[in-house]
Amino acid sequence: MRLQRAAAELVQTGLSVEAIARRSGYPNVQSFNRTFKAVYGLPPARYRKEGSHKAFETASMEGNAVMYDVDLRTIEPLFLAGVAHSGSYMGIGEAFETLYATLFARNLFRPDMEMIGIYLNDPELVKTDKLRSFACVTVNGQQAAEAPLTQQRIDGGHYAVLRHRGPYADMPRAYQWLYGTWLPNSGREIRDSIMFEKYLNNPREVAPTELLTEIYLPLK
Repeated sequence: MRLQRAAAELVQTGLSVEAIARRSGYPNVQSFNRTFKAVYGLPPARYRKEGSHKAFETASMEGNAVMYDVDLRTIEPLFLAGVAHSGSYMGIGEAFETLYATLFARNLFRPDMEMIGIYLNDPELVKTDKLRSFACVTVNGQQAAEAPLTQQRIDGGHYAVLRHRGPYADMPRAYQWLYGTWLPNSGREIRDSIMFEKYLNNPREVAPTELLTEIYLPLK
């Protein structure tokens, strides 16, 4: 998870590679460079300049359409067990680690649990240290939850579902396209409900370029 956070910081912040290496817990920048390149195929400095996120920026500047797959779905309510996270959304991986450690320690983990991220604030409107989110998994109905676990619920209803393939660091571009291009042209309106992400594979098991994420936008 710390490499996912590092990739996001390379894309979304102006922090130096050395600073990101320290924040990610690496003893030196050389170790960080080697590990990052082994996973992402490029060293950090080149990833910042040439990574997959640049394809979106280049296409946008040239006026070319950047497209994602969007499905319209109707879902049943989802009941979740989650761990709260405050601060940068890039740090939610720590909450997921706490969540899974707790589930295993209490013998609550099931292989069919789906991995869900709930993000309650707009990072463009709310200061980073005030952002609130929850790292969650699906459970069968409402269940009692003891700290650090909390009960969460997502309303059923209509959703636009965007499927994103690639590093989590590229996700802001998908949100930008969903809100700025798809929604205005869809004829649909946003419903006042929780927007969430579903993670279809495990970042510990697949390369960043193979990560699959679904973004659920609630619709009226």
